[in-house]
Amino acid sequence: MEISSKENAQLFSNNTILPVDRSSFKSESSTSKEKQSCCGGIKIFLGALSFVYFAKALSGSYLKSTITQIERRFDIPSSLVGVIDGSFEIGNLLIIVFVSYFGAKLHRPRIIGAGCLIMSAGTFLIAMPQFFMGRYQYERFPSTVNSTVSISPCLQEKSQTPLLALEKSQAKINAGCVQTLAIIGPIFGFLLGSLCAKLYVDIGFVDLDSITITHKDVQWVGAWWLGYLIAGVISVLAGIPFWFLPKHLPKPESRKDSSTSSEQSKFITQDNKEQQKSYQPQMKFAEMAKDFLPSLKNLFGNPVYSLYLCASILHFNSLIGMVTYKPKYIEQQYGQTSSKTNFVIGLINIPAVAFGIFSGGLIMKKFRISVLGAAKISLGSSFFGYLLLLSLFAMGCENSDVAGLTVSYHGIKQKVDYEQGLFSECNLGCMCSQNDWDPICGENGITYISACLAGCQASNGSGKNTVFFNCSCVGILESPSRSSSAVMGPCQKGNECPKMFLYFLVISVITSYTLSVGGTPGYILLLRCIKPHLKSFALGIYTLAIRVLAGIPAPVYFGVAIDTTCLKWGSKRCGGRGACRLYDSSALRYTYLGLTLVLGTVSIFFSIAVLWVLRKRSAPPDETLSANGERDTCVTKSRKDNFVNSDHLIQTTYWPEKETRL
Repeated sequence: MEISSKENAQLFSNNTILPVDRSSFKSESSTSKEKQSCCGGIKIFLGALSFVYFAKALSGSYLKSTITQIERRFDIPSSLVGVIDGSFEIGNLLIIVFVSYFGAKLHRPRIIGAGCLIMSAGTFLIAMPQFFMGRYQYERFPSTVNSTVSISPCLQEKSQTPLLALEKSQAKINAGCVQTLAIIGPIFGFLLGSLCAKLYVDIGFVDLDSITITHKDVQWVGAWWLGYLIAGVISVLAGIPFWFLPKHLPKPESRKDSSTSSEQSKFITQDNKEQQKSYQPQMKFAEMAKDFLPSLKNLFGNPVYSLYLCASILHFNSLIGMVTYKPKYIEQQYGQTSSKTNFVIGLINIPAVAFGIFSGGLIMKKFRISVLGAAKISLGSSFFGYLLLLSLFAMGCENSDVAGLTVSYHGIKQKVDYEQGLFSECNLGCMCSQNDWDPICGENGITYISACLAGCQASNGSGKNTVFFNCSCVGILESPSRSSSAVMGPCQKGNECPKMFLYFLVISVITSYTLSVGGTPGYILLLRCIKPHLKSFALGIYTLAIRVLAGIPAPVYFGVAIDTTCLKWGSKRCGGRGACRLYDSSALRYTYLGLTLVLGTVSIFFSIAVLWVLRKRSAPPDETLSANGERDTCVTKSRKDNFVNSDHLIQTTYWPEKETRL
C-alpha cells in the first residue's frame, strides 16, 4: 500500500503512529547488499581461478618449449627427455581421483591454493639442476678460441684434448574469462620460451663477451631455467587469494529457486537444503568412500562413456606426442632456431587452437546441436584434421650434406656407418676423434663434422669468425686453383627448405584449428551421457586416464622412436652416449608424422563406435517425447537420470591438455 507525502505529513504532525510494514524495505536493502557481496565474491573467485589457469597453462607449455634446450644442456637422448616431460603428469596421479571425488565435500578454494603452492615448488625444482651442475661447456678447438694465431686442426696430436669453453644456452562471460586465460597461458609460455632461448644459459654467471657462438649455433643452449623460476613465482601469486575465500559463496535471491545442476551453482549455494544434505562437511570419510566402487562400476557400464574414453586416450596420445616434439621436429627438419620455433608456435598455432575451440562452442550454442550431432562434429573434426596431417609427409627437407654421414667425401649421396664413414684418404694423416661435433661448412656446400676431419691445415680468426684453409677433404671436389676453405658452423639446408617450412606452417595452422573444433562438442557429449551425480567423478576418471595412459607414456615412446632416426650421437665428457647431433630428416619425418597419424586413425574408429551406439539408442522406436514436446536423442533409462542439457555445458570448454593441442 502506497502512502502519499500529504498523508505522511499529517501523521507526523498528529504524532500518531501508523503501523507500516517495513519488511519490504529491509528485504530490498538486504537483497541489494547480498547481491553486491555475492557478485564481488564471484568476481574475486573467477579472477583468481583465471590466474591459476594461466599459471598452469604457462608452466605446461613452457616445459614443451624447453625440450631441445634440456637435451643439449645435459647431453641426454629424446627418450629420457620424454620421461622428464611425462613425469610432469605423475604428481596428478596421487590425488586426482580423490580430489575429484572428495573435493566437492571439502574446502575447495583452499585445495586450489594448496595445489598452486605444490605446483610452484615443482616448477622451482625443475630449474635447480642448473645451479648444482656447474657451467655449461661445449667443445671448441684452440683454433676457434679468441686467437688470431694460425693453428692446424689436422696436425693436432691425438692425445691433445679439445679446449673447454662456455656456451650460451625458456556464467557465459565468466566462463569465457577463465577459458580465455587458459589459452593465453600457452601463448605466453611459448613466447617466454622464445625469449629465454635467446639468452645465454649461464647469463649472470659468466662474461658474455667470452662466448664465441650465437643462438643460431647448433650447440647453443638458452637460459631454459629462467622461465621455470618465472612460472614458479606466478604460481605462488595465483594461489594466494584462495586462502582467503570462504568455503561457499552466497547464492543470490534471484537464483535460489533455480533448478540448474551446474558445478558452479553447487559451489555458490549455501541455503539449498538438498545440496547441504549431499555435501555435509561433517560427513565421515568412510561414508563418502563407500559409494566409490559402485560409482566406478556404474560409470564404466555406460558404453558411450567407455568408448569415448578409449577414443580420447588414443587421440591425446597422438596429440601430446606430436606437440611435445614439435619444436624439435621444426628445428631438425627445417633448420630453424629454438627461439624462432617457440615464437612461431606461440604466435600462430596457439591462436588457431583458441579460434577452433571458440568455433566449436559457437556451433553447439547457435544451432543447439544434439548429442548425436556433437558426436558427428567431433568425429568429423578428427577425420579432416588427420587427413590434413597426411599432406605434411610431402612437406619435408632433404638431409643436409654431411661428409661421412649422408654423403661420401666425394659428394656421392649415401648413408654410411659413421664409425667407418667418417674417415677417408683425405684425412687419414690427421689424428682426429670421431666423437667430436664441431661442424664447419666447406665452400663446396658440404658440412664436415670437424675441421680435423675436413683435413684443414691452417686457420685464421677467432670464435665464430674463424676461417679454415687448405682443407684437403674440401679440395677433393674443387679445382686445384680453389683455396679449399671452410667456415664455422654447418651449411644451410637446401634452397627449397624455407618454402617447405612456409607450407608446413600453413597446413599446421589449419590442422590445429580443425582438430580443435571438435573438442567442445566431444566434451559436451561426454557430460550429457553421464548421470548428473556422477559427473564430477566421471571427469576425474577421464582426466586421470588421459594423464596416465597418454600424458605420461606418449612423450616417452615418441622419444624412443625419434632416437632411432639419429645419424650421429654425441659423447658425454664422463663417458657414454650423449644427445643426438644429427637426425636423418626423411626417417624423422616418417616416424614423427607416421606415429601421430596411426594413433589418430585408431582413435577415429572408436569415435565411429560411439556414433554407432548413439544412433542405435536414438532409433525411432526408442525415441520418447519429453514434457515440453522436445524429442530425446540419447535415451537410456530416463533423461533425468542420464543427461544434463543445460547452457552451462556449452559455456564449459575445457578438456585435458587443450592448451597444448597444436
